[in-house]
Parts: sequence; structure tokens; C-alpha cells
Amino acid sequence: MSADPFHQADVVVAAIRNAIEGNPQLAALHQPEFRGNEWEYVKDCLDTGWVSSAGKYVEAFEARLAEYTGSKYAVAVVNGTAALHICLLLAGVNAGDEVIVPSLTFVASANAVSYCGAIPHFADVSEVTLGIDVNKLEQYLSDIVINRDKQSFNRHTGRPIKAVVPMHSFGHPVDLEPIVQLCERFNLVLVEDAAESLGSWYKGRHTGTFGRLAALSFNGNKIVTTGGGGAILTQDESLARQAKHLTTTAKLPHAWNFDHDQIGYNYRMPNLNAALGYGQLERLPSFLNRKRELTARYFGEFAKVPGIRLFIEPEFAQSNYWLQVLMLDSPDIGLRNEILRRTNESGLMTRPVWTPMHKLKIYESSPSMPLPVTEELAKRIINIPSSPNCAGEE
Repeated sequence: MSADPFHQADVVVAAIRNAIEGNPQLAALHQPEFRGNEWEYVKDCLDTGWVSSAGKYVEAFEARLAEYTGSKYAVAVVNGTAALHICLLLAGVNAGDEVIVPSLTFVASANAVSYCGAIPHFADVSEVTLGIDVNKLEQYLSDIVINRDKQSFNRHTGRPIKAVVPMHSFGHPVDLEPIVQLCERFNLVLVEDAAESLGSWYKGRHTGTFGRLAALSFNGNKIVTTGGGGAILTQDESLARQAKHLTTTAKLPHAWNFDHDQIGYNYRMPNLNAALGYGQLERLPSFLNRKRELTARYFGEFAKVPGIRLFIEPEFAQSNYWLQVLMLDSPDIGLRNEILRRTNESGLMTRPVWTPMHKLKIYESSPSMPLPVTEELAKRIINIPSSPNCAGEE
């Protein structure tokens, strides 16, 4: 690695510029694109007055999402955090339980656990996937778990460990088969945080279809957006029915009576947002193709840059490359920060990885396994402009 961070930062700026040549103004981290039927479908909602949580586009969006992912059921909600919250509730997570989540994740993963009154228990990640390191986690659980009545308990806290929530970081699938096996061994529920991985596949099967439930996000910066939105995926008809009921304030169907049989949540996705998402799903293949083209360009450019590499999907996966990831060869917070400063000053939006959860004051007392890789990656990862239009228009 260059001893001169200023020079290295300038090299990174040049490499990014070369990769998006012809599109220098399109340098957002991830910018939405509306060039298909989105306007038509949204206008239909406005023209007909069906703009709230009832309307034809909600069910149409759910059906198309289920078909694309291969999930039997999809339930559209207001955002990805709400989706994960309901997933955890339906997985049986109760107040006082512990839930395994990676420390290297967006805060919503841990927050959704807290919404249940449960405690996030932080796991380390793998440099190969950027997601939970299942080998380390298996050894760790073998050391701390006591099994009673087919339930895992943390021998140090006495609390039940109820679920594992792997997160597919930046769209790159974690190694799911060993995680499925680990959950079976320790009687844990697998809930996938697939917020970032629509369009990503693990050994030919879409992410979000391996766990009992999974959460997707369609925030404005995701590969497909509904403005704000999320979805719950499941193969279980009963869970899908419960998800729809809980997210619709647990109201019993009736033409005029307001009868609610549980504490529910006002989480259903509005028709207006679903219409936007329905149009976006039509364009997902184009988004994926252009993001892979952008990946190829970045890979070529950064192959020439010493000390820095582009993160490439694991061999068992096909990633949506939601956000492109630069990796410094070794932890160097000074170089990382200089690259962030120089790129942003040059009109190229870049960001560091999220602050690890165990470093946040709100979660510093949560249980965790040793997290050396997480702490290293926090000093090595930089996200760079990743919009499909950085590779050009269709």
C-alpha cells in the first residue's frame, strides 16, 4: 500500500471516474431510476383514488415478488425494519430472549430485535461473505450453550437463545446451508435479513427463502424501491396469514365493525407505494445486468491499484451488487478517511461501512462473541457509487 494516503486517494478517484466515464454526473451512492411503467401505475392510483393500504397494486406487487423470489408468500409492509420486526415476532421471539445478529450490519437488524423486548447477541463475520462466520459461530455456541428441553440457553446469562438473523451485506449472500444446519443443531429459528439482497441467489436459490421467514427492504436507495417499503417472505401459509393480520392492526374482517383480536401494527404498504414497486420489479433484470457491468468495470480499474481491491461475490453466490465494496488490504483508518474525504469532495458519493453494533452506546452492553474481523473490516470497507446508471442507460 502506498505510504502516501493523499496520492492513494487520488488514484481511487481516478479509478472510479474511469469506470463511470460518460456518466460523471451520476455519482450518487445508489440513485433510484424511473424509466418504465412506474409513472403510469402511480398515476392510476391517483386517478382512481386508491392510494392507501387497499388497492390492486398491493396484491399484484406481493404476487410478483413471490414469483420472482420463489417464495410461496410475500406480505408487503411499510419498510424493511417493520418486516424484520414481524418476522421475529412470528418466529416466537419473546421479551428476554437473545437473538444472534452480526455486529457488522445496519442498526435496523439490532433494533428489530429490541422492538420485541429481546436482546441482540452479536456474531463476527467472514471476510469471504461479509456476513456471519458460521464456523466461528458454531464453535462459540458449542462453548456457551446449555440445551434444556430442546431449547438453547446462554450459560452465562441464563437467557434463551431463540433465533439467528444472518444479513446479506450489500447484497452478497452468506453461506446459508451451514447456517441452516447450525440452526437445526441448536434448535434456533432462522430469520433472514434479506433487506439488501433482492436479486441475489445462493446456489441457484433466491436469498430470503431459506429461513422460516425473511425481510426485504425497498427503501429509496435499494435496488428496487417503493419509496419506503419492505416485505415478509415465508413458505408457510399460516405464517403469511398471521403476518398480514398483524400488519393490518390485527383487525378482524367485517364490513363496518372495528374488532381487533391482538395487539397489531399499522404496517401495511400503501397502494401508491406498491404501484411504484410493481413498475420497478419489471425493470429489475435491467438493473441487475447494468450493476454487473459496473462491477466488471470497477474490477478492471481496481486491479491496477495496489493495496485496494474490489469485493467480489462468493463462488457459491450470484449477488445483486447492491453497493459496490472497496476493501483496503489492511486496516488503515487514516487512508480510509482520506479516500472518503477526497472522493466526496470530488462529487463521488462514498461511505464507510456501518459503525459495528457493539460499538454503539445503545448496544455496548449486549452479549457478543469475539469480533476481530468485524473490527478490522470497519477500518477497511468503503462503499462507492453503485447506481445502475453509473454503467449507462438501457
